[in-house]
Amino acid sequence: MKVLIVDDESGIRDVIKEYCLFENYDVMEAEDGMSALNAVKNNDDIDIIVLDIMMPKMDGYTTLKEIRKLSKVPVIMLSARSEEYNKLLSFELGVDDYVTKPFSPKELIARIKAISNRGVKDDSNIYKYKTLVIDYLGHKVTINSKEIKLTPKEYELLVLFVQNKSIALSRETLLSKVWGYDFYGDDRTIDTHIKMLRNNLGEYRDLIVTVRGMGYKFEEV
Repeated sequence: MKVLIVDDESGIRDVIKEYCLFENYDVMEAEDGMSALNAVKNNDDIDIIVLDIMMPKMDGYTTLKEIRKLSKVPVIMLSARSEEYNKLLSFELGVDDYVTKPFSPKELIARIKAISNRGVKDDSNIYKYKTLVIDYLGHKVTINSKEIKLTPKEYELLVLFVQNKSIALSRETLLSKVWGYDFYGDDRTIDTHIKMLRNNLGEYRDLIVTVRGMGYKFEEV
């Protein structure tokens, strides 16, 4: 999971970062609202944002408004303001949680985990690897938020690979699962479709690995 920590105080960023790294989270940092907004614009794989309110250039409220124009990524507001008004305003603007300073890093991590687990349930019909997203219900694949056009068989192959990550699948298995047992064809059918699928996946083409003498497998790098 990738966490974006936004706070103008480097000491606070360092503490949160240390605890996040202990949980094996990937961490990005931003020291003000403008930097945070640029990070969101340039990274589609941010899973959660910890956002301070009082910052130079662009405060947390304004930053949140701009982020919500671009993304629904979960946001935890971090602030020294404990007044009810500030909390209510934050929730009205779309935060997922509100933590007041001084705070317990362990509690913050617990809140991050809670939101993350909630997201897993909500996204059970979504596969995501970096900027590659498969929407099973919508039957579509996007890379960097842009839909890529796959033929029905290419889509079925990709889904089969993803659902069997790191498992080598023989050409015979791929033929029977995607084309059916009664399909009259040979290995070239699979190889041709794999080649087209790889081309359509572009920067993610290497996720489909050739297993010599066997077939193919999907391997997250």
